[in-house]
Amino acid sequence: MTTFKFWILTYLLNSLWQVPLVFIAAWAATRLARQAGPRMEHRVWVIALLLEVTLPFCHFQLNELREQAWASILSLLGTGASVGETHVILGTAATSIAHPLRLPAEVITAIVAAYLCSFVYFTGRLLWALWKTESMRRNAMPAALTEETREKFARCGDLFNIDSNNVHVAVSPMIAGPVTVGIRPSTLVLPPEFLENVNAEDLDTVFAHEFAHLRRWDFAKNLFCGFVALPVAWHPLLWLTRSRLAETREIVCDAMAAEAVSGREGYACSLLRLASMQSNRAAAGTLHAIGIFDANVFERRIMKLTRKNIEVRGLQRFAIAAICGVIALATCASALAFRMDAGTSTTSQSKQPNKVHVSPDVMQQNLIYKVQPVYPPDAKKAKVQGSVVLTAVIGKDGAPEQLHVESGDPMLQQSALDAVKEWRWKPYLLNGNPVEVETRITVVYSLAK
Repeated sequence: MTTFKFWILTYLLNSLWQVPLVFIAAWAATRLARQAGPRMEHRVWVIALLLEVTLPFCHFQLNELREQAWASILSLLGTGASVGETHVILGTAATSIAHPLRLPAEVITAIVAAYLCSFVYFTGRLLWALWKTESMRRNAMPAALTEETREKFARCGDLFNIDSNNVHVAVSPMIAGPVTVGIRPSTLVLPPEFLENVNAEDLDTVFAHEFAHLRRWDFAKNLFCGFVALPVAWHPLLWLTRSRLAETREIVCDAMAAEAVSGREGYACSLLRLASMQSNRAAAGTLHAIGIFDANVFERRIMKLTRKNIEVRGLQRFAIAAICGVIALATCASALAFRMDAGTSTTSQSKQPNKVHVSPDVMQQNLIYKVQPVYPPDAKKAKVQGSVVLTAVIGKDGAPEQLHVESGDPMLQQSALDAVKEWRWKPYLLNGNPVEVETRITVVYSLAK
C-alpha cells in the first residue's frame, strides 16, 4: 500500500468514530455553555468543528508527549546534588501505540477511491455555491434608498462601528429574505419590493441583524468553515455540527441586534412580522449568503429572545469555561489513545517489514543493559541543563545501529550518544521473527538550584 493510500485510509477510519466522539463532547459542553450565554455556546461548536477535522490527522503518541512534559519538568525544577544528575526516560509499562487495522489491498483501493470521489463532489458543490452567490451579487440591481432609509442605514452602521459607505445595498429576485454577501466590499441584498412593504421598525431589525453579521465577519468565517470541513464533509454528524454552528451564530447576532434596536421583546415581534413577509417566497438558493433567516431554528430564536436572560459572570463563568476545557482535553486524549492505523492484510504479505516504530514504553521492557550518561564537566561549569532527545534504530540483535539527535544542547549531545550506543535490548519480535526497531530516547540533564 502506498503512503498516500495509507494516509487517506487512516484519516477516514479515525474520522468515522472521532467525529461522533467530538460531537457528543460538544453537545455535553453546550449544555453547560448555554448558562454563560450564546457566545460561549457558539465558540464550543467552532472548536468542535475544528477538532472534528484535525483530530483524525493527529498521530501523536500520548506516552511520548508525557515523556517530553516530564523531561521539561525535570529540567526546569533541577534535582539532585550540585554535581548534577542525568535521567533517562524510556516510558512506563503502559503503552499507547496506535491500534492497527488490517484490510486487503483491494478493499483499501475501493475505499480510498470512494472517499476521493466524495471529496471532489463536496468541493465542486462548494465552488458552485460560491459561483452562484457571486453571480447573484453581480447581477443584483442597486436599491433605491430614500433619504430616511439612508439615515437609518448609516445610523445602524455607526452602532456597530462599521462605515456604511463600504456596504452596498442591492435587490435580487434570487433570494427569499435579506442576506449579506462578500467580504470587502460587502453587499446587503434584499428581495424585490422589500423596502416598499417593510415598516420602519422592522427595517431597523433587518439592518441591525445584518450589520451584526458584518461586525463578526460571518460571511468570511462561514466560507472558512466550508473549506476546512471538506475532508469530513461526507460525515452526517459534521452536517449536524455545522447546523448547530449556524444556529448559535444567528442567536448571537439576535442578541447583538436586539441591544442595538428596540430591545429583546420588540426585536422578537419584528422577527415574526418579517417571517410572515417571506412565507410565500421560495427558499434562497445560495449557500454562503448570511441572512436573517439562515438557520432553521426560528422557534428557538424567538424563545431565546422572550425568555428572561440570566447571564452568569465572574467565577461561575470561569468555572463553566474550565469544565468545557476539561471536556475538550479529555476528548482529544481519548481520540489519540484509541487512534487506529490502516494496513494491508498480513495474509497478502509475504515479506516482513524491515523496520517498525515501537513505543519507548515497550522498548523499556526489552532493555537488558544500560550505561548511565555522564554529565559533561564543561556543561556543569556553564550551568547548561535540559533534555537530549535521540532517535534510535535498534538492530535485530538488540544493539543500536543508528543514533540521531532530534534536539538538545550541543554540550550535552555527545554524552548522551556515548552512553546510549553501549545499551543492549532483547530482539524485538514481530510474528515470531526479529525486526529492526525505531524508537525514541530522552536523556535529561539537571542541576540543583
